[in-house]
Parts: sequence; C-alpha cells; structure tokens
Amino acid sequence: MTTAMNEAVEQEQYLTFLLAGEEYAISILKVKEIIEYDTVTTVPKTPRWVRGVINLRGAVVPVVDLGLKFGLEERPVTKTTCIVIVEGQVEGQSTLMGVMADAVSQVMDIAAGDVQEVPTFGTRIKVDYLQGMAQLGKKFVLLLDIDKVLSADEVQDLTAAATKLSEAEGNADSQNLTEAAPTFGEDNPVPEANDSTALNG
Repeated sequence: MTTAMNEAVEQEQYLTFLLAGEEYAISILKVKEIIEYDTVTTVPKTPRWVRGVINLRGAVVPVVDLGLKFGLEERPVTKTTCIVIVEGQVEGQSTLMGVMADAVSQVMDIAAGDVQEVPTFGTRIKVDYLQGMAQLGKKFVLLLDIDKVLSADEVQDLTAAATKLSEAEGNADSQNLTEAAPTFGEDNPVPEANDSTALNG
C-alpha cells in the first residue's frame, strides 16, 4: 500500500461548527443531518442546558445546548443558529440528539497523526469531553467526543422527558378529537340517511 493510500485510510472527516466563539468538530460518522433552528418545545423540570425537544419526522429528539452544558455564556438564536442531529453511543445504546450550534463552518479531513492531546490548562471545557485537537489554519479546532458529552443518567433522563412529552401531546390530541366528535342520544338522535330535514339542520 502506498504512502498516499495510507494517509487516505487514516484520515477522518469532521464537521466543524462555532459555539460561543470557539471552533469545535464532530466526526461526520456521528452526524445524521443538519436542520435550521425552528420550533423547540421546552420540557419542564430539565436542566438549563436542555433547550427542549423537536419532532423529527415523527421521532421526538432532545435538543442540547452544549455551550450552557460546558459553562459558557448563553447566546441568542440568530439566522445562522442550527441543530446538528447526531447519534451517540452511551453504554452500548444508540441515542439520537440535537446539538445546538451557533453556525456550521465546513467539513474537513483530519489525519490521525494531526490529532494532538488537549492541554489540561487554557481549555474552557472538560478535557474528558474531547478526543483531541487539530490545527485549522492559524488556530486549533477542538474535537468533541459526543459519546462522552452526556452521561448515561443524563441520556436516560432526556429520553424519559421526551417520551413523557410525546405521550402527553398524544393524549391531548386524542382528547381534542373526542371533544370535537358529536354525541348522539335521546336529545340528539342520529339522523336518518333519507331524512333531509335532519341532515340540513
């Protein structure tokens, strides 16, 4: 195998995005899609860094503000704000979540040999959340380990909250349909098919 082929095999693609002025990257293998920041339903009794949940083609997906989770300042939602849908692995279980980003930058190839260890000083987030860092022009991009950003308990709590909200919305829809349906009884008999007076009110 040639040197060029070895380098191609060892390279991995990453999606880079901005978060509170810092450049972060997630392995493209973890990214399912990128959607615009739209209606996010808040979930009661959840941490501040949980923005809420969205309905993604029938699936209820929690949306996480990593900036708040990392202890960074809160940022306003702008026209470039988006949600990166990622699939993580927590204790062997696949979990789908939305990661809020201030803006998506680019997809870049990073060779394994270019990944450096993150120093324990000068980084605003826990080193445990990072795979390493790589140079991007004159600055460094931090490589997120999305599987370690949320603990198993946090994922379980998010999933439970999303499920409860989905069930509550389903029950509300059923109740609305029941209330809208006409009821027939002695005071309101079912009209006969050939009773034009009854059908026309």
